[in-house]
This record gives sequence, structure tokens and C-alpha cells, in this order.
Amino acid sequence: MNSGSCSSIMEMGYHDDDHQHGHEELHVLAVDDNLIDRKLVEKLLKISSCKVTTAENAIRALEYLGLGDHNQHMDTLTNNNLKVNLIITDYCMPGMTGFELLKKVKESSNLKEVPVVIMSSENIPTRINKCLASGAQMFMQKPLKLSDVEKLKCHLMNCRS
Repeated sequence: MNSGSCSSIMEMGYHDDDHQHGHEELHVLAVDDNLIDRKLVEKLLKISSCKVTTAENAIRALEYLGLGDHNQHMDTLTNNNLKVNLIITDYCMPGMTGFELLKKVKESSNLKEVPVVIMSSENIPTRINKCLASGAQMFMQKPLKLSDVEKLKCHLMNCRS
């Protein structure tokens, strides 16, 4: 049933295997204010055998990650079932952009090693370069396709030792 594509990332040492897990899924946090785009990303990731949590904006994503103002989800980081292995976020969102979310994640001692992928429907080289220079793993053009998700997973496997 599992195509092995995400589990192979785990086998290659992508996931810190401190504890034994009941499953070996890659857990992706997908952040997009557009419902259709969010559902598309979720579907593509699930087809690729990934566990997906979605957030409709960067503020909600930060709350889920335990970096929100209220920190009500602080135990999320210690619960291995909820541990996020990848964050994929839209660039342009109201309230807080994907770039600002990227900076918050990279400033966090607990989360700075989590790869962040930025998506945008606009192909603006200065924006792309700014995101990559600030720690984004990859910048992807929207709308995402299944081949993009496969390319992302291959990139993660090749970049992680």
C-alpha cells in the first residue's frame, strides 16, 4: 500500500529516530490561505504517502508548531506523532507571509533544522533568492503538480545525510 517514497526518506536518515514509531510517514505541515491550493497540496502529498497537517495561515502554523503567542501547543514538539518533518508554505498570505513564517522557523532552536519550502504563483527572482538566502530548502511555482512533490522528495533525500 505504501509506495515507499516517503518511508525511503526516513530510511536514509531524514528523520531523527530517537524513538520507535508505529509508522514511518513523513509529516508535512502545508500552509496556504487559499482553500483550493491547500487541498491540492494536501492531496498530492497524501498520494505520495505523506501524513499532512494543514493550516490556513502562518499564524495558525506557528501555533501548531508551538511558536504562537499563546504557546498552547508547546507539547507538540515533544509528541513524536505530531512532529513535523517538512513545512510547505505559500509566500503571499494575509497577516503574515510565508517568508515571515520561514524566518520565525529558522530563528527557533527547536525547528531551525526543519526544511521549509516556499510556494508562489508569481515567479519573481528577487523574492525567490531572498527566500533561499534566508534558509528555504526550495522555492516552487504554483500550482503544484505531482511531479513537483516527487522532485521535492528526491531533493530532500539527496540533501540529507
